[in-house]
Amino acid sequence: MPEVQDILSQHYSVDAGSIVFGQHASVEVIAAQFGTPVFVYDSTVLDRKLALLRHTLPKEFSISYSVKANPCQAILRHFLQGGCGLEIASGGEFYQAEVAGCVPEHIVFAGPGKTEEELEYVLSKNIGEIHAESELEIDRIATISERLGKIANVAIRINPTGEALGGAMRMGGKATPFGIDEERLDHVVDKIQVNPFLEFRGIHLFSGTQILDHTVLVAQYKKGIEIARTIVQKIHRPLHTIDFGGGWGIPYFGKEEELDTTQLTDGLEALMAEVRHDKAFAGTKFMVEPGRFLVGEAGIYVTKVTDIKVSRGKKFLIVDGGMHHHLAASGNFGQVIKKNFPVCILNRLTQNAEETVDVVGPLCTPLDVLARQVQFPAAKVGDFVGVLQSGAYGRTSSPLQFLGHCSPPEVLVDTREARMVRQRGTYADMVRDCC
Repeated sequence: MPEVQDILSQHYSVDAGSIVFGQHASVEVIAAQFGTPVFVYDSTVLDRKLALLRHTLPKEFSISYSVKANPCQAILRHFLQGGCGLEIASGGEFYQAEVAGCVPEHIVFAGPGKTEEELEYVLSKNIGEIHAESELEIDRIATISERLGKIANVAIRINPTGEALGGAMRMGGKATPFGIDEERLDHVVDKIQVNPFLEFRGIHLFSGTQILDHTVLVAQYKKGIEIARTIVQKIHRPLHTIDFGGGWGIPYFGKEEELDTTQLTDGLEALMAEVRHDKAFAGTKFMVEPGRFLVGEAGIYVTKVTDIKVSRGKKFLIVDGGMHHHLAASGNFGQVIKKNFPVCILNRLTQNAEETVDVVGPLCTPLDVLARQVQFPAAKVGDFVGVLQSGAYGRTSSPLQFLGHCSPPEVLVDTREARMVRQRGTYADMVRDCC
């Protein structure tokens, strides 16, 4: 796995052997104030990642944070205050975006399977753009827009041909529920252009996620520019939007290394050097919509050791959190071969490893394993085990009510204070909506 010490030294400080969030909050202080298990987010890391993203991208690019990565209201507000728009994938995420203070014009809606109810909801609220994923969806948008007496801003999410692929999870270049096949573009553009209730705005290209190779991203962006040129020649005007999607990754496992943003900057600047003086792109808005890259490294899932046992020669640390809060860390969220997230004992960071252990949660299932065969210092009941790289696809991507355990709170730490931004669930919450 990526070296724990490298991750900690890059984003956090250590005092008396314990991790310190922000500039003041040790893990012991966090646990005493908010209890465990708990997701802790560090706003200084969020700011650092957003600054790195802006530095990496050419000046023409705008950023829309992908809400699906972590929809915590405090995090949405943080990125809105940083000048980002928001990308959503459901009507519920549109509601969350609005509550956080995002104006509808700065929201884009992508994702397959948008329902008629969702489309009517966002169109009635004057959403900025809908990125259509099928021809039937385009028909639905047109019908609803006519009923509402509105013109819908529509972009086409494209499933590109195979030369623009990459990432840990391929989402394009093959038969897929995501987007409209590149081969159908001419027909679909014509369909939108002739409808008086649809405004054709541009294209959305998203071929994969968790990309750590800068050459893959550059190739995808080049592909997007090529497709855009073809469409511009057809419609005889520049596109309003070219959305290159997200997909920027962070290292989790094995020998994974960070995305080389210096090389990526060089590649993107070379690409934009050709585009800047091309009238085909006059006034075009270039955008990206990363999620994991911005929030993944800013979060740590903090659990407490409640029991230590040895079974037939194998040692287990039993903690108070598990896969019901952090399904991805257990390996049950998209992993074929289960691999460990970076984990450590947060209050023994200066001690040497002495033993090999499994870290398991409190659930009555063998799937509830947060780490397998990891080297730790000698642990004691009451120690704090942290799962690093947990800011994205953690709490809301997990079966929170599985086996009746309470959902974990979320805490945001800045330079001044640590504050709870989502309360811990209660037993009553589990039956509140039952009839």
